[in-house]
Amino acid sequence: MTMPATTVHNAHHLPTLTRAKAPLTCEVEVLNEHGERLSMSIPAERPLTVYVDKRELVTLMTLGAHPELLVLGYLRNQRLISHASQLESITVDWDVGAAAVKTRDGINDLDEKTARRVVTTGCGQGSVFGGLMDEVDQLELPAEACITQRQLYSLINTIRLQESTYKSAGSVHACAMFSLVGDEPEMLLFVEDVGRHNAIDTIAGWLWMSIAASQETSGAAAPGLAFYTTGRLTSEMVIKSAQMGVPVVVSRSGITQMGHQIAQSVGVCAIGRATNKRFVCYASAERLLLEPGLAQAGAAMGLTT
Repeated sequence: MTMPATTVHNAHHLPTLTRAKAPLTCEVEVLNEHGERLSMSIPAERPLTVYVDKRELVTLMTLGAHPELLVLGYLRNQRLISHASQLESITVDWDVGAAAVKTRDGINDLDEKTARRVVTTGCGQGSVFGGLMDEVDQLELPAEACITQRQLYSLINTIRLQESTYKSAGSVHACAMFSLVGDEPEMLLFVEDVGRHNAIDTIAGWLWMSIAASQETSGAAAPGLAFYTTGRLTSEMVIKSAQMGVPVVVSRSGITQMGHQIAQSVGVCAIGRATNKRFVCYASAERLLLEPGLAQAGAAMGLTT
C-alpha cells in the first residue's frame, strides 16, 4: 500500500513537487537452511514511468523514497534541463506508477537529445542520453576545496552508524551528500535505491532545488561538498558528481579506468576502498589534507580492516 501524496508548493520559479513516498521494503516468506519458514524484509522495487509534457521518456526502477527528486535529478544529469526553474511541476502517482513532468516552455530539441543512447555500467538505470563525455571539459570545480583526513574518517563513521534499508533488507545502494564547512562533516541527505545512479540522481535533484531556492533568496552558492557512495566510481558517477559541483567523492568500493581519467581531468578528489581507517586516494590527491597520525592511531586500535 502506498502512502498518500502531499504537495510542496514552492515560491517564485521553483517547480511544485508532490511527496509521493512509497514503502521502501516489503515482507516475504522465506525458507532457510534448516527448513524453517521465516518472514524477511526485501527492497520494494517498483517501476516509475516518466512523462515530460505528456510524452513518455523513460521507466526508472526505484524504491520510491524521493521520486520527485529522482526525476528532477535524472533530467538534469541527462542534460535535458539546466535549472530546476525550467519545470513547472513534477507529479508522482504510485497508483499508476507514473511521474508527470510539466515544463514551463518545453525542452528544446528533445527528440534530438534523446535519439542517441549510451549503454552504461549503471545498475537500475543502464543508459544515458547523448554522448557520455559531452560537456565534461566545461566542468569547473572550486579550486580551493579540500577534505582533511579527520573529516574523511568522520564521514565514513557517520555512514557506518546510519540506519538504513541495507541493514534491514540488503540489496540496495546508498549515496549521501556532506557539507565540509566546519571541522565535522554534516550529512545533508542520505538516499538508498536499487541502483547507485538512482540514488545519486535523487541527491542531484535535491541539490538543484536547494541551490535554486538559495539563489532566489540570498544568491548564496552551495558550500564545500563531499559525495559518498557504496558503489564503484565509474565514469558516469564521477561525471554526475562533477556536474553537481562536488570536488570530493568517497566510495566504499573502487574506481574504473575511465572514472579515474575523468577525475584527474576535472580535478575530482576520488577516494575509494574507504572503510574504518583505511582508504585509497586515486585522483587529485592535492585536495586531501593528510594527517598520518590518525591512521597510525587507528592501526594501534585494530581499526584498519
